[in-house]
Amino acid sequence: MTDSQTPERSRRRARTLGIAFLLFALGILILFMPSTEPGQQTRFSFVETRAEALQIGDLIFPTRIGLSLLAVLTAFTGAWQLVRGFGRANTVLGIVVGLFILAFLTWAARDQSMNLTGLIKSSLLRAVPITLAALSGVMCERSGVINIGIEGMMLTGAFASAVAASVASSVWMGLVGAMLAGGLMASLLAVLAIRYKVDQIVAGTAINILATGLTGYLNSRFLQRTPELNRPPTFSAFPIPGLSRIPIIGPAVFNHSFAVYLTMALIVIIQVMLFYTRWGLRTRAVGEHPRAADTLGVNVFLTRYINVMLGGMVAGLGGAYLVLSSVARFDELMTAGKGFIGLAAMIFGKWNPIGALGSSLIFGFADSLQTRLAILSIPIPSQFLLMAPYLATVIVLAGVVGRSRPPAADGVPYEKE
Repeated sequence: MTDSQTPERSRRRARTLGIAFLLFALGILILFMPSTEPGQQTRFSFVETRAEALQIGDLIFPTRIGLSLLAVLTAFTGAWQLVRGFGRANTVLGIVVGLFILAFLTWAARDQSMNLTGLIKSSLLRAVPITLAALSGVMCERSGVINIGIEGMMLTGAFASAVAASVASSVWMGLVGAMLAGGLMASLLAVLAIRYKVDQIVAGTAINILATGLTGYLNSRFLQRTPELNRPPTFSAFPIPGLSRIPIIGPAVFNHSFAVYLTMALIVIIQVMLFYTRWGLRTRAVGEHPRAADTLGVNVFLTRYINVMLGGMVAGLGGAYLVLSSVARFDELMTAGKGFIGLAAMIFGKWNPIGALGSSLIFGFADSLQTRLAILSIPIPSQFLLMAPYLATVIVLAGVVGRSRPPAADGVPYEKE
């Protein structure tokens, strides 16, 4: 692409986004305003009864005025984008989408009450397994191995955590069992993809099928006949002193179980390791240009083996979270596609741990929102609400935020000369 084409493409995208922002504003007026009545009020509460956070009062305002202000603000953003343009278009796109979602919540909570603190907390909890799946994908694909088998690794980790925690009566043994099971499934992927150079998409799909069949058989053969093997202890939530008392954010972010804090720590650790250590430099070199890395003395095969197995262990933790911090038992197919949603979050986050967290929160919010709306009896078909997290996945994969570039050698087997 020539230099003259690049500015033209940027201007075309800016105009497209500006029109889209104006359509968002028009959507607020057309979709939400007609069904509101004069005198209706929206109430947003910020109460978390199980936390000792400093309480603040409810936010109450006329529904129509709130919708009008949000529509005007969105329209102003669109007009500014058309005339002047913003430097960070994707950031502004996220803000506009947030305004539209806030308008939707304002409409949904008319003459009712919606607990925003509970919504934020629920979104974070539902985002944790997706984040761990995305981190698993980042570890593998940064080294050049596509991991479609994250779903199977999570499912195997969930099964192993339930059995190990039940037998040992220890959540810590459940975590260890999940990591070992996830690492074992990942080692199978590594051997197939690296040693035998099997198509990595096919190998990952085979692992998903193997994990589904194996855990299903073991569940019906052993767990259903011996319920004691499927009664694991669970992590208890504990507040972080001081931070948990912050209004709104405190109970939503700093009053969780160990598994949630572990996920946050892993995001920081993997971010630092990938971009600020020698190991991370070698990993990224193997994922971008393995032959050049090999020439400089980096063991391409060993680096990929290590990263894939570490990614499998992280995926196993995602499965353990579903058992040890959520339902306290293993059920067939309990991962429910979270491994695949994690892959979408990884792509949306541009193969970056922090970006993966941000995109996972979007999917977690979509999942949490459909539950809240069902409680409020919103006149939207329940089937459509259940589709929300998967619909968000499709929109992201369709490239709504622009093209994402994977590591150059991602999915390409390395042939050592």
